Amino acid sequence: MDRITAIKSFVEVAHLSSFTKAAEKLGLSRLQVSRHVQELEQWLKQRLLHRTTRKVSLTQQGERALIRFERILDEASALIAQSYQDKTELAGTIRITSPIGFSQTMLIEAVSQFIAQHKGVKIDIHASDSFSNLVEERIDIALRYTNTPDESLIARPLMKIGACLCASPQYLTEQSEPMTPTDLLNHNCLVHLANDTWQLVRGDEVHEVKVSGSLVCNDVTTIVAAAINGSGVALLPYDIARKYIKENVLVPVLGNYHINSSQLWAVYLSRSYQLPVVRAFIDFIADMWQDDIEPAIYTEDTARTHSNSS
Repeated sequence: MDRITAIKSFVEVAHLSSFTKAAEKLGLSRLQVSRHVQELEQWLKQRLLHRTTRKVSLTQQGERALIRFERILDEASALIAQSYQDKTELAGTIRITSPIGFSQTMLIEAVSQFIAQHKGVKIDIHASDSFSNLVEERIDIALRYTNTPDESLIARPLMKIGACLCASPQYLTEQSEPMTPTDLLNHNCLVHLANDTWQLVRGDEVHEVKVSGSLVCNDVTTIVAAAINGSGVALLPYDIARKYIKENVLVPVLGNYHINSSQLWAVYLSRSYQLPVVRAFIDFIADMWQDDIEPAIYTEDTARTHSNSS
C-alpha cells in the first residue's frame, strides 16, 4: 500500500465528510478512496471512520489519527520542497485568494516577479474581500488581514499593514477638516461593509466612533474611487492609500491619531500535501514582504501645519 496516498485519501474524506467529494478532489475513483481508507484501518488495526448511508464522521481514534496524519503530510511536503530548493524548474498551478485592493497592488507585483522567474508556474487569483472556504474552493493560499487567525489553519505571518483616514483636497476645501475623532460624526464617511466603527488612538486615549455616510460598500477599491471623487472621508489600508497620497489626490486627516495595524497572514490548510511550487511561493512572499507598511504618525505640530496649509 502507498501509505502517503492512503493518508491523503483519509484526510480528504475526514475534512469533506464524503468519499465522493474526496475522490473528486484527488482525481481518483470513489472505490479507490474507500479502499485506501480500509487499508489504512487494517494497517493501524483501528476504525477511523463511522460510515452510514447519509453521513461519514470520525471515530475518536480517527480524530487522533487525523492530527498526526496532517503533520505527516506537512513534513512530506517540506521534504519535497527541500529537494527543489536549488532548482529553478518549479511548475504547477497555485490558487490564491486575497482582498481585492491588495490583489491589485502588492500581490500582483509579487505574482509578476514570481512567474517571471518560473515560466512553468500558473497562478489563479480569486480576489474577494470575504473569507473563502479553502476546502470547497480548493484554495492553496489565502492572504488575510486579521489579528486572530483561524486556529484550524496554518497561518504564517507576513507583515503588518497600517491604515489611515483620507479625503480628497476637494472634499476638505468644501468641508471643514476633522480635527478630533468626534468631528467625524459631522462628516460623510465612506463605510466598508465590515467596519462602521473606527478606532483612533493617541497616547493613552482610545476613541471609538460609529461612523455613517451616503456610501456603504464591501469593496475597498470602490471606496477609494469615491474618496478621490470628493464623496467623503475613507478609512483605507495604507498599502493602498499611500499611492494616492503621494499623487496628492488624497490627503491624510487626523494624522496625529494612530489606527491599529492588521497583520497580513498567508493561510493554508494544515492538511495540505503542498506542491513544492506552493511552498516556494509562500517563502517568496515572506521574504519579499518583510517590512511592515505603516503611515507616518504626524506630530500635533505637523498636523496643525497641514491644517493651516489646507
